[in-house]
Amino acid sequence: MFNVSREFAPPFGLIAPYFVIGAIFYLIASFVLMTFGTDITHFDIGVVGWAHLFLLGFVMMIIFGAMAQLVPVVLEVGHFSVDFYYLIWPLLALGTVLMVVGFWLTPGLLPYGGMMVLISMLVFLTDTILTLRKVERISLTVKTVAVTNAFLLLGILVGFAMALGIGAGVGIDIGKWLNAHIVLVLGGYVTLTIMGMSLILLPMFGLSHGFDERPINLSFKIMVGGVLLYLAATLFDSGDFRFLALLTMIGAMGLYLYQIWLIYKTRARKEADIWFKSMVFGYGSLALSLPLGFIGVMGGAERVGLTAAWFLVMGFFTFLINGHLYKIIPFLVWFERYSPLVGKKKVPMLADMVPKKMGEFQFWFSAGGVAIAGFALLIGNDEMFKAGAAFIATGAIFLVTSVNWMMKFGKEEMENG
Repeated sequence: MFNVSREFAPPFGLIAPYFVIGAIFYLIASFVLMTFGTDITHFDIGVVGWAHLFLLGFVMMIIFGAMAQLVPVVLEVGHFSVDFYYLIWPLLALGTVLMVVGFWLTPGLLPYGGMMVLISMLVFLTDTILTLRKVERISLTVKTVAVTNAFLLLGILVGFAMALGIGAGVGIDIGKWLNAHIVLVLGGYVTLTIMGMSLILLPMFGLSHGFDERPINLSFKIMVGGVLLYLAATLFDSGDFRFLALLTMIGAMGLYLYQIWLIYKTRARKEADIWFKSMVFGYGSLALSLPLGFIGVMGGAERVGLTAAWFLVMGFFTFLINGHLYKIIPFLVWFERYSPLVGKKKVPMLADMVPKKMGEFQFWFSAGGVAIAGFALLIGNDEMFKAGAAFIATGAIFLVTSVNWMMKFGKEEMENG
C-alpha cells in the first residue's frame, strides 16, 4: 500500500478534519442542489455560491487532506512543515462559509471570505513549494505537483480579485475573467492533480503494472498547453483562442482516458468493491462528458455544454474523490491504530474497515442521482432534475455516515485497552 514511514507520516488527528468537514460540505451542497432548476448558468449568483460551497468546501478540502498524506509518497520526502496543515482547514472552512454567504446574502463578506481562502491556499502552497525544493528525483508526478500549484496560485489570485470586484467595488471585468478562473482552478489544478495522483493511486489499488505511460505524459503536456492558451485567450480577448483551448483540453482528457484504459487492462485485482465501482462510474462520466463538451463547443449548444460540465464535476470529480475515501481513510486509521500492533496481536484487514452496505447505498443513490439529473439537464425537465438531486442528497447522507464509521473504527477498542 502506501510507502510511508512514521517519520514522514502526519498524525491522524491532523488529517481527519479534512475528510469529515469535506463530507459535511458535500452533504450541504447536495441538499442545496434541490433548490435549482435546469435553467441554471454559471453566471447565476446562486450557482456561483453553490460552486464555491462544493468546490472549496468539498473538492479542495478533500484534496488538501489527501495531499497531507500523499506528498511524502509522491515526492519521497517529508513535508517542509506538516504543522501548516493545522492552519489550512479552519481557514478554508470559514473562508468558504463567508464566501457562500457573501454570494447568497451579503456581498460585503466576499472580500473577507476570499482573503481567508487565499491565506489558506498560500499556506498550502508554501509548504508544497518548500517541500519540492527537497526533491532529488523529478518524475511526472513531481512535475504535476509543481505545475498544478502554479495554476492554483493564478486561479485563486484571479478569484480574489473578482471577490474584491463584487464585494468592494474594485474595477475588474467579472464576465471576462470568470471563465479563466474556472479553467485555471478546475482544468489547471483539480484535473491535472487527479491525472498525476491517478498514476500512483490506480495502479496501487488495482495492482496494475507494466503499462505504457506515454499517453499520460503527452496528455499532461497538452492539458497544460490548453490551460495556458485559454489564459492567453482571456488576456487578449480572443474568441478563436478560447475555442482552440477548449478543444485542446478535451483532446488531452481523451488521451488521459486512454491511459486509464491501459492501466485497467493490466490490473491484477479483480474485486468489484466500492472503490472500483466508483472509478468505473467516474471515468464513464468523463467518457460521456467529453463528446458532450465537444458538441457544446462546436455547436454553441449551451444546454449540451451544461450537461457535459455536470458529468465532469458531479460524475468524474465527485466519484473519484468519494471512491478513494473508502481506500484512504481505512488505511490512515489502520496505520494510526493498528500498525504498531503488527506481530504482537491480530489486526483487522483493510477490507474489514469498510462499511460495505452503507458504501453500496451511497454509490447507487449517488450514481442514479447523477444520471437522472444529467439527463434532466439535457432535456430541460426541472422535476426530474430535483428528483436526481434528491437521490444525490440521500447518497451524501450515506457518505457522511460511512466516513464517520470508518473514522471511529477501533477507537473504542483502543481506548479500552
